[in-house]
Order: sequence, then structure tokens, then C-alpha cells
Amino acid sequence: MKVAAIQLESTKDKQQNLQRALYLASIAVERGANFLCFPELFPTHWFPAEVDKEAFKLAEPLDGPLMNEMKSFAQRYGVSLVVPFFEEASGKFFNSAAVISSRGEVVGVYRKVHLPEIPLWEERAYFEPGDSFPVFEVDGVKVGIQLSWDNLFPEGPRILGLKGAQVLFAPTACAFRTQQRWLKLLSGHAICNGFFVVRVNRVGKERHQYFYGMSFFLNPDGELLTEPAGVEEGVLLAEMDLTEVKRTRRKWYLFSDRRPDLYRELLP
Repeated sequence: MKVAAIQLESTKDKQQNLQRALYLASIAVERGANFLCFPELFPTHWFPAEVDKEAFKLAEPLDGPLMNEMKSFAQRYGVSLVVPFFEEASGKFFNSAAVISSRGEVVGVYRKVHLPEIPLWEERAYFEPGDSFPVFEVDGVKVGIQLSWDNLFPEGPRILGLKGAQVLFAPTACAFRTQQRWLKLLSGHAICNGFFVVRVNRVGKERHQYFYGMSFFLNPDGELLTEPAGVEEGVLLAEMDLTEVKRTRRKWYLFSDRRPDLYRELLP
């Protein structure tokens, strides 16, 4: 499995963002990638920085133009995709990520469960929270998704690990000096759950924040597979041997050592 983290800068021009994303994705494919992931809400500028009712016009349904373009790309090149987007579904709005197979089919959609309401990340003003932690099997790989703030809560990654996820994709929109915190945080998820982690962050200055990029890959021991990406647009690539997941979980039998009986006693 060769994975690509597509790190790009988004603007207020959705079509420009899409074309830039597809261009970088084509470079990743030329370099042998067969599973690509984009940053959180990459098709739009970072509208959650403030509350603006006009921003709801940016949302698209699962069968909208964005997803049709992405499905076509996946089918044309025979690659799988994780595509974060601003989703509208039955009159509700979500911070979502679709998983698309190499046949150009939507395998499923993850909707962000944990929504921040802090300055420059006013997500509760826009999105409904998701209510599940699905694992998607796409082209023989079991993947889970945690969008940015989700990763601050260990229960989600643990549920995905228990459901058999081999790779955790973590599209983010992180700014300021938080890179080391994110590296430590996601290393912990990798170690405790024995899976690979793919963190893909936005880049570029938007209003009062600077998205710093620094996307990275972690193996199931929580170690970097490559040096993190820089702070500009680009494509980061890494090979992942999924048999490492099985070997790691056999060596560190953390799942089999769980004590659900004890947990029940400790819960309020």
C-alpha cells in the first residue's frame, strides 16, 4: 500500500481548490500512490473561522459536483481516496469525509463526531455531530477516519482499532505551534491500537491563522515512516506493509488484555 498525503492551500474559489487538489493527486499517482488523502474541508476556505450564514451555500450533497469529480478520478486511475468535504444531507450539515474505492464507488462517509467551539474554529455553528465510528473496507484495506478535533478524544481511535482498522486517516486543519502535540497525540493512538496513522494538514494563511502543514505517517509502533512534510503545498508519500499491523498486535496484545468487567465497575 503506497499512501499519499495531499497537502494543499485552499482559497474562496471552490473550483480552483478542486483543480489544484486533482493536479497534486495526479502527481501522487505518477509516483505510485494507490491510496490518497486530502486535508480537512479542503474544497473550501476555512469558513468556520467565523459565523457566516452565507457559508452554508458551500455545502454539497454526496452526489454533488465535487464527489462526482473525485469518483471519476478514482476510477480513471484505479486509486482509493479519502475526501473531506462540507456535506449537506436531508437538510442537515456535517463536517464529513467520504471514502472512495478504486472503482469510483463511495464505500461510506464518516461525519465528525467532536465539534469544537473555540475562536477561529466555530464548528458548532455549522455542523451537526456525527453519531458513529465506522470502519470502511476499501480495496482490501480496513480504514477509519478521525477528523482533526476528534483525535483529542481517545475513545474514537480505540473503537476503530477494536473494529479492526488497519489505518487511521486523520485529516486536520491545525494552525499555530501545535505540531509536536499532534505528533505525540497520534503516536499514542498508533501505539495503543497497533495501526498506521496518516495525518494530512492544511497549509496557508487564512485570516488570523496560519495552517502549517507538516503532514506525517506513523507506523503501528508510533514511529515516523518519513520526515514530516514542510509548510508548503506538496505530496508526501510512504509505503505501508499492512502485515505490520498483525505482527504488532500479536506482540503487544493490548486488545486481549482489556478488562471490560473492571470498566463496568468503574463507570458511573
